[in-house]
Amino acid sequence: MVEWLTDPFQLELQWRALLGGILAGLMCSVVGTWLVLRGMSFFGDAFVHGVVPGIAAAVVLDVEPFIGAAVAAAVMVAGIELVNRQTALREDTAIGLLFVGMLALGVVIISSIDSYTGSLTSILFGDSLGVTKEDLIGQAILAAIIVLASTTLYRPFLAMAFDRTKAELLGMHPRRAHAALLVLVAAAVIGSYRSVGTLLVFGLLVGPPATAALVARTVPRMMVLAALCSSFSVWIGLVLSYHLDTAGSATMALIPIVLFFVTLAVTRLRLGITLRRARQARDQTTPEAEAAV
Repeated sequence: MVEWLTDPFQLELQWRALLGGILAGLMCSVVGTWLVLRGMSFFGDAFVHGVVPGIAAAVVLDVEPFIGAAVAAAVMVAGIELVNRQTALREDTAIGLLFVGMLALGVVIISSIDSYTGSLTSILFGDSLGVTKEDLIGQAILAAIIVLASTTLYRPFLAMAFDRTKAELLGMHPRRAHAALLVLVAAAVIGSYRSVGTLLVFGLLVGPPATAALVARTVPRMMVLAALCSSFSVWIGLVLSYHLDTAGSATMALIPIVLFFVTLAVTRLRLGITLRRARQARDQTTPEAEAAV
């Protein structure tokens, strides 16, 4: 049994895949907590797809993916604001339009180069075993920045998550906090796409925080539980992908979704048992109370 768990990590590239996935999960858990609390999961999904053309253009032009993703993120946010201000359409319509449009643009850009299939697969679905030491250093730096920024902006993010109007009255500048959150989402996606891919990173961005939200009662606990959940998902995902010969990135992204539904079933079962016991206790005390009267 021990060998079954350790065999997938005999080589250095497998250890790099594990560390890269854990760092990606840490970044996504911290940022994803705020997305889940604010009910912005659909926006997060669209935003993840929205940076695809930026990363694709960076690959074609041989520049840093961070630059391309940042430009694409800015274009997407500006596009959503434009649709909201110039039309009577709801925000989800604008998000849906840009969701498809930006993803399609990314595929068009990538299809213009010779190594079309390999580049597209790497960007969309990741290459967990292709993570280098330089990638790990970059991920570690981004993870530190995201954790530090989330800690520094904890109060504005918290106020904005529960009552944006009150946050504005308290002088916490919700617009700036919202912009900062978008920057952190972009950074998390950029730091994770090599390990998990832009399409599958959403599994780590929302899955672990959503699972943690089922059992945690405070935001810090939710973040810690989400980080633990994502780390476990990466580890067990790589173990399963090794033995089942499946795609590592996809398996890592699938595990937190499975964990969410398992946790949901367990919490519902525990709640049902608690309510049943309370009902039984109430039914037993009622005759005794009547007899005493």
